[in-house]
Amino acid sequence: MMEQRPIPEPGPNEVLLQMHSVGICGSDVHFWQNGRIGDYVVKKPMVLGHEASGRVVKVGSAVKNLKEGDRVAVEPGVPREIDEFFKSGHYNLSPTIFFCATPPDDGNLCRFYKHSANFCYKLPDNVTYEEGALIEPLSVGIHACRRAGVTLGSSVLICGSGPIGLVCLLVAKAMGASQVVITDLSADRLVMAKELGADFPLTVKREDGPEELAKRVEGLLGAQPHITIECTGVESSVQTAIYATRPGGVVVLVGLGAAMTTIPLLNAALREVDIRGVFRYCNTWPMAIAMLASKKVNVAPLVTHRFPLEQAVQAFETTRQGQGVKIMLKCDKTDQNP
Repeated sequence: MMEQRPIPEPGPNEVLLQMHSVGICGSDVHFWQNGRIGDYVVKKPMVLGHEASGRVVKVGSAVKNLKEGDRVAVEPGVPREIDEFFKSGHYNLSPTIFFCATPPDDGNLCRFYKHSANFCYKLPDNVTYEEGALIEPLSVGIHACRRAGVTLGSSVLICGSGPIGLVCLLVAKAMGASQVVITDLSADRLVMAKELGADFPLTVKREDGPEELAKRVEGLLGAQPHITIECTGVESSVQTAIYATRPGGVVVLVGLGAAMTTIPLLNAALREVDIRGVFRYCNTWPMAIAMLASKKVNVAPLVTHRFPLEQAVQAFETTRQGQGVKIMLKCDKTDQNP
């Protein structure tokens, strides 16, 4: 539902943004439909949206890095205290972090929004607002590929070809992965994956056995992949990820599934397959902006639908039905361009 709220006043270290483009994430839809994700429970009305860009319209008294009129991408996670996680560069793990659209913190799917100036990044002229908003999902891919150790010549399996699987594909390729296999139940989604540079799109069926799928992946690559990036959270897919990865390799878990998941742990242990978790991202925005500005990565094709903010419910419904890839809401009535 839509609601009128007063335009916020930025604090000394904040900026007020006129929002321009906000992408819809699976987590937004999940909160809308279920009111919770794991331990994060919506207890009072909450503004959704965390994949965002906008224009600075007001600057707090202590802000030095931004001025009125600057176009910026918003990093939605802002640490509230300088704890050990912050000091060691892992501020995403700080238990008290503010994060847009994670209860009880409001998101930025609105016309005007205030945010810490240190977590608003100026966009170069050749990077659009929509590309700026897509830095958020792109950051998940950057952080996952970093955690996985993707490098020149890596062979990579990506499980799931939704928006996050696709950004992992883009980043893995940009980081030097030589061959990427990507799986999905939907052949349509794999068409997009192929267009974005996947070497081997692999359509899977629900009834496929994990060990059999692992063998098929090995057949396509001619060897087991060094790295598997699991983006579905589905139990059978996590099992496939472990069986498929070569000894001494790495499995990174990006997709979120059930709290308790049965996996072939002994298989991973005896083959020294490292299993690594991912929680959002940290220190990715400057790299992402450099990648987009230099045209090393092209995220523009991910946007398949656009809706004005007034049609938010329709946009959410479209996302819920799994249509398209990334759906963008346009929050500035005077500028609906990308």
